[in-house]
This record gives sequence, structure tokens and C-alpha cells, in this order.
Amino acid sequence: MKMKQLALALAAAILLAGTSASATTKTPAGIEKKAKKAATYTVDVAKSSIGWNAKKVGGEHSGTVNFSKGELTLDGNKLTGGSFVADMTSIKDTDITNEGMNGRLVGHLKSDDFFSTEKNPTSTFKITKVAPIAGAAAGAPNYTVSGDLTIKGITKPVTFPAVVTVSGNTAEASAKVEINRVDYDIKYRAAIIGTAADKIIDDKFTLDLKMVAGK
Repeated sequence: MKMKQLALALAAAILLAGTSASATTKTPAGIEKKAKKAATYTVDVAKSSIGWNAKKVGGEHSGTVNFSKGELTLDGNKLTGGSFVADMTSIKDTDITNEGMNGRLVGHLKSDDFFSTEKNPTSTFKITKVAPIAGAAAGAPNYTVSGDLTIKGITKPVTFPAVVTVSGNTAEASAKVEINRVDYDIKYRAAIIGTAADKIIDDKFTLDLKMVAGK
């Protein structure tokens, strides 16, 4: 009797083992794979840049601002998020060759008339939404990026097209962004405050962003 019970138990164990092996074989391969986690790429501030351009009646000025830090988040080769911090105390003008005039302009840009860099040494941007652009040609914008831009402690939403490419462990992003300075309480010589027509500085200025980031 005991031998019969032992044989039955052994047969049941073999049957269960076979059933388990069969279930594993039939499981779709995709289900067994672990979902990939989004990867964070850190911005290389030495290889990245922020250019600016502002126009006024009868002329314009251009310059740069340095990144303090930043990151891009990607799921595979797909951009999903990111943020950056700009060092506003690093603002420079690149079109005025006269040292004294250049220094006066940069000092004015750092003053309360413009960016108040002593009170607000950084500006920030944080992505809130990313939408791929279907059928984008190589080198053309392939994402529409939306996010919150903070200048002088004031946060406003902005949206702009961007080019994002990924190669190995390096991600690169570039974008031209148009900013309305009045939204950030920068009203010096703005038309809205009744500035004489021949002294008006355009309300909008542009930023040329280039970011190189690595894992």
C-alpha cells in the first residue's frame, strides 16, 4: 500500500513539474522582459551653451549665458523630460567690442531694470510635456516641448520646437525659444510703459539653446 502511495506521489510531482515547464515555455517573451527604466543624461555645461539676442529700434545685441546644471530624461531614444538651471550672473555681450561700453551694457542687464542678477542669480526651466513631431526630417525639430520657465522669480509656461538626437551614451538637444520679457516684469523701455517710439526695446528676445548630455 505504501509503495503504491509513493508511486502516486512521485507521478504527481513529475506531472506538476512538466506543467510548470510548459507554462514557462508558452509565456510570451515580452512579458518576461523587465520594463526598461528611463535614463537620466547629465548636461555637460562645458559643451553646452545659451545664446541670446535682443532687438531694439535701430539695432540689436547678442550674447551668452552659462548653464549651471541640467539633465535630460530619455526612455530609450525618446525624450520624456528634463530641466536646466542658467547662471544669470554669467551673462555676457558678444557684439560690442569697446570694453567700456560692453561693461556698461552687461552691468545694466544685471541691474533691476533687466534681470536683477544679485537678487535672482539663476533662471530655471522644467519640462512638463513632450510631444514627438511625426515624420520630422533629419535635422528638423522632432519634438514640441512645453515647460515652466522661471526668470526673476516669476514662472510662466513656454512651448517651443526642439531637435533631440541620441547616439550611444550621448544625447544632444537644441532649440530656439522666443521669450516675452514683459511676462517676467522686465519693462525697461517697453512700449507698454509709453516709451518714445525711437527708444523702444522689443518685448521679445530669443534664446538659442544647445545641450550636450551624457549618461
